[in-house]
Amino acid sequence: MAFWSVREELSQASRLRRSYYELLRDQFDQHMLKYALTDSYRRFIARKSPYPFVEKRELKPRARIPGEEFECQNTFLVIFVEDTIPADFKKYIRFFEVNKTTKANLFHSMAMPLEDKFDRNQKYLESPQFFDFLQMLLPVDYALLVQRDPATRSRDRYCLSHFHVRIDWPIAEAAENMARTLRYISKDLYERGDKYAEDIQKKFFEYYGVPVMVGGRRTAAIVAAQYLRNIPCITTVYAGSSESRALIRISERGVSKAILMKFNEDEVQQMALENKLQPRTFTKNYVVAKERKHSICIFQATYAYTDYSRPPDDGKLRELKPDLNWLTVGGQHLLPKPGVWKYPPLPLNFIYT
Repeated sequence: MAFWSVREELSQASRLRRSYYELLRDQFDQHMLKYALTDSYRRFIARKSPYPFVEKRELKPRARIPGEEFECQNTFLVIFVEDTIPADFKKYIRFFEVNKTTKANLFHSMAMPLEDKFDRNQKYLESPQFFDFLQMLLPVDYALLVQRDPATRSRDRYCLSHFHVRIDWPIAEAAENMARTLRYISKDLYERGDKYAEDIQKKFFEYYGVPVMVGGRRTAAIVAAQYLRNIPCITTVYAGSSESRALIRISERGVSKAILMKFNEDEVQQMALENKLQPRTFTKNYVVAKERKHSICIFQATYAYTDYSRPPDDGKLRELKPDLNWLTVGGQHLLPKPGVWKYPPLPLNFIYT
């Protein structure tokens, strides 16, 4: 059972809004890939530091990764909502007058350089300056909130409405909410004892494809993604951390991770051949950087849910079995460079080769 309405269940007005949201999200995806991956890579190169490429094993579901933070990696958390978050959600997603993206708030919090001119329209996605405005605020602590502007009822208009947005829903409540939906508990997280409650909380992290008890932004991202399921619309959460070196994206379609990957000349020739592309065409559209005899590309893994992480068909209560996998690798693709218009993602079987 979906927590949002599928297209066939929407009014004509809501269908149009869904189409517009998805169009804007496609643009957002491109910008976030650039900021998370290629911009980070350039920061490492500028510092003359070797880029810490993500290993194959780190992309497997349930991977246990030794945590190391990399200062040059861009970090961020962005929540992009199809509709407007209701005011009664402010208890756990902290967006108030004080952290609205107004000129006074931004200057007061030092989120914006004082010498910069403030154009109030730049916070709207339709503005040519929007992504420059977003880029300036992405390093700001906590999360950025992009949602439909409730003030413009006659048409759908999206804006970066709040910055410094804290996610304050406890992990235990998020895990309880998930477990109830999946029918592993009937009401309360601790109804089957402490060990069962602990296992459910570990499974909550697995459900969103992150290692147990990761820090900061990734935990905030998965808690926010679970909490926003209480709104009957689609949402997208983008997260980047200095440990993961990935763009983590959580939407109604599930979880994906995009990373930078290095290929030698033979591998590039082989990929071009398999996809019926000239090597020059491949390099022009898929290679984001060169390192001696290596080409650097963007690889994306998309994760799929197993039967154990979907609500049961019969709706009956069931027993949690911690050893069973909740995620599998659903798709593996080499992505075109951000901004490339004509060329699609290319299938690439990498994780289990």
